[in-house]
Parts: sequence; structure tokens; C-alpha cells
Amino acid sequence: MFIVGLTGGISTGKSTVASVIKECGIPLIDADQLARDVVEPNRPAWFMIRKEFGDGVLIEPDGPIDRKKLASIVYQDRERLRVLNRITHPQIKKEMIRLVLHYLLRGHQFIVMDVPLLYETGHLARFMAKVIVVKCTPQQQLERLMNRDGLSRLEAETRIDAQLPIDQKCKLADYVIDNSKSPEETRQQALNVIKDLKSSWIRFRMWLYTIGGAVSVGVTIFLIVHFLF
Repeated sequence: MFIVGLTGGISTGKSTVASVIKECGIPLIDADQLARDVVEPNRPAWFMIRKEFGDGVLIEPDGPIDRKKLASIVYQDRERLRVLNRITHPQIKKEMIRLVLHYLLRGHQFIVMDVPLLYETGHLARFMAKVIVVKCTPQQQLERLMNRDGLSRLEAETRIDAQLPIDQKCKLADYVIDNSKSPEETRQQALNVIKDLKSSWIRFRMWLYTIGGAVSVGVTIFLIVHFLF
């Protein structure tokens, strides 16, 4: 099994591509969903966020994190964003490795990790056999983000600027899906990428047979566990 990264800019359309991937029966690990899960009340990250940012970021006493309020704080202060990332990222990575091993043991050809900040974090990217970047035009990205989250232009621009520019991500990618046109065209691009990845699995399997499957899988597990923990 190998791991494929799915990333892009905020509101460029990763969810559209992710839905196609899941429709094709390919396991997808959603880092955003894991980020929501690890900050649920009474989990370790929840306690750390409450201690660091105060009760003002809770919806109610001892209740869930107010994600919009927390976002408004960290996207205006890069240092506070780094603090939040230091709290949540280790917890997210632990969940990721658990799911990777789950799918590995079930014999899947490959899995996809949907990680919005794949390149920004600087660590996970090295473990991706391939990376897919989803892009759209800057104006589309801005408008989609404003409409989706009800943000002002300045708020949306601040969140976009907090990420690596999309053109730089495209240069680092193995596949680029252009989501600036029709949904049908985006879907077809995604299907073409999936077809190529399945072909890559055949080449990967031949390589495993060459060096010894059991050894390579064991080394893969060791490297992932060593990195994540």
C-alpha cells in the first residue's frame, strides 16, 4: 500500500475531488474531520486549547470549541496559529497513523490523505508517494471562501495568505486538478488521476515483490510510527 496526499488552497475544491475518490471506493483520511474530532470536549487537545486560549473560545461552559471564534483569533496572529498547531497536530497525526495501519492491514492498494496544510506542515509530505493539488483561480477562491464561511473580503484574504500560495503547491505536486471550470470537468480529471494511481499500484506491487513484501511493509510501518510518535 502507498499513501497519496490530497491538498490545495482553502476553498479551491478539495471536497469535490475527495467525493469522487470516495465514490471509487478508495479510503480517504480527512485531516479536517480529524481536527474536529481531536478537539471534542474532554479530549487532550480540548483541555490544552482551553488552557491556552481561555473559556472564551468555548460555545458554553465545558462545551465544544467555538471553531469560528478560535479561527478569528489565530488567523489574525501567526504566533497564536503556531500555538494551536502545536496542540492539535500531534493528536491528528496519532489518529492518522491508526487509520493508515487499519487500511494497510486490510490490503488496500493505496489510500488518500486529505491534508489542507500538507506542504505548510513540512513533515507529512515526505511520506506521500504522490500528491494531488486542487486549484482554481484566485478570484474564485476568494469568492468561494467568502460565500462559504460568510467572511468579509479582508477576513478571506487573511486566511488565504496564511497558506502557501497555490502556484507554489502546484509546482510541488505530481497531479494538478483544475477546479475552475465545470463540475463535470473536475470529476473527469479526478477519475483520470485515480486511473493513473491504480496503474502505479501495479508498478509498486512489482517493486514489493522484488525486495520482499514482508520486509518492505515492516519498514514502512516502522518509519511511519517513528515519524508520527
